[in-house]
Amino acid sequence: MNLEELQWFVVLAETEHVTEAAAELGVSQPTLSRALTRVEQKAGAPLFDRVGRRLHLNEYGRIMLEHARRSIAEIQAALDRIAALRDPDTGRVRLAFLHSLANWYVPEQLRRFREAAPKIAFDLFQGAAHEIAESILDGGSDVAITSPRPDPTAFVWHRLYVERLCLAVPVGHRFAARARVSLSAAADEPFVVLEKPFGLRLLTDDLWAEVGISPEIVFEASEIPTMEGLVAAGFGVAVVPVPREGSESRVVHVPLSNSRAKREVGLAWRRDRQLAPPTERFVQFLIGT
Repeated sequence: MNLEELQWFVVLAETEHVTEAAAELGVSQPTLSRALTRVEQKAGAPLFDRVGRRLHLNEYGRIMLEHARRSIAEIQAALDRIAALRDPDTGRVRLAFLHSLANWYVPEQLRRFREAAPKIAFDLFQGAAHEIAESILDGGSDVAITSPRPDPTAFVWHRLYVERLCLAVPVGHRFAARARVSLSAAADEPFVVLEKPFGLRLLTDDLWAEVGISPEIVFEASEIPTMEGLVAAGFGVAVVPVPREGSESRVVHVPLSNSRAKREVGLAWRRDRQLAPPTERFVQFLIGT
């Protein structure tokens, strides 16, 4: 099977509908169906279960999709590296980053880097830590700005900075006037947290375990702003990073006194893959700042 057929298969696997996939790809339905037949013949097994007009990716298809995405990503990485060698000031960086870094750190670093290398383009992916790790391993992203540190056997890691964690409380809360507070002092408080397996949730769970508490969880959110909004509304308290100076907030941030109440933010990329020149340039730029 050729690269185009793999790309068509990925689109079909994502839509699970021949008509929709054909329209997205700009090919006829018979052409797409014939391509799928060739891919399945090469695989030696059906990749979809047919249910009426819909297709449902089966166990064989999920295996093929995983490797098809990686193959496409590897070919694109090769093309990017060749293009970068021909002209080191051009190329693309596929960058993944956390939601919580999207409103200040990442945009600021991208702005500064693009002043130095305006011809290097970016493909951006924003997600949770586990989604970012998957994107790097699948080849969808080249490098990530993430936290906590991913599996050291699979990823190279370089720490960029460390931020303290704090307890977000409503205005007028009993902790609001304190200079700092121990997490154990909030054992009886209801907590608003991130869903598992978000990185900040894993850090929070570790901190609870360290001090031997198991607080009531009143809501599991998917973003930190949602957490702080519910804290402001009086639903509970939350463990969040200390906000940067000048940022607006409707809650009071009380630093946690626990020694491990911090979040390490860093760069991560696949240990078994050499970075393309534009990505290496971006990595060295961030490390040097």
